[in-house]
Amino acid sequence: MRNSIEFEVWGKYALFTDPLTKMGGEKLSYQVPTYQALKGIVESIYWKPTLLMVIDEVRIMNPIQMESKGVRPIEYGGGNTLANYTYLKDVRYRVRAHFVFNPYRTDLAFDRNENKHHNILKRSLKAGGRRDIFLGTRECQGYVEPCDFNEGVGFYENYDEIHFGTMLHGINYPDETGRNAMEARLWNPVMKNGIIKFIRPDECMMVRKISDMAPKHFDSQSILSAEDLALQLDEGVNG
Repeated sequence: MRNSIEFEVWGKYALFTDPLTKMGGEKLSYQVPTYQALKGIVESIYWKPTLLMVIDEVRIMNPIQMESKGVRPIEYGGGNTLANYTYLKDVRYRVRAHFVFNPYRTDLAFDRNENKHHNILKRSLKAGGRRDIFLGTRECQGYVEPCDFNEGVGFYENYDEIHFGTMLHGINYPDETGRNAMEARLWNPVMKNGIIKFIRPDECMMVRKISDMAPKHFDSQSILSAEDLALQLDEGVNG
């Protein structure tokens, strides 16, 4: 697909949950990564408000295993209490994603250089990302590298269909929808032969409003254009 990347992401632990449940208490990971978690990983590889990162599909390479740990999360009112977090263990995924220009950021039309953005994205992936990679939460460090999505043998290659029920798809932000609201999207993923194909955010039928929110302002004074960023990266390599 145009402007696409394929990469493998792995780590010792992962915790994929609904962000609305992260305020405290017990936490139980979904069995598979959410669209939003994978989008966050791609945006850690390379992010610009000019772009919308779209996750096409994920391939579950390792068996789904869970491990519970006793942790002492800091409470907002001070102090801490013992809680059980149930993590995914020894995770490895292959992801196929691509980007499109954000139709709601016409103010960033000056930064719509498709070829430059794609080259920087691929270059950032080879470097392991421009920011730290996390698998759902900060304590779960992840690592990325380019790969061929279809290479290798995954654990669930010969499983016809596995249904995961209703789970979070992702979060709608105002600069990605044109609506001044933050919304949560839900869907019913199905894994076929180890692969989950994601529907696009605008195809999700189960959407609920969380709160009012206005988009953040960006302009040529607050972000580098793709051309300037590419030049800066080249100077850093050659300098």
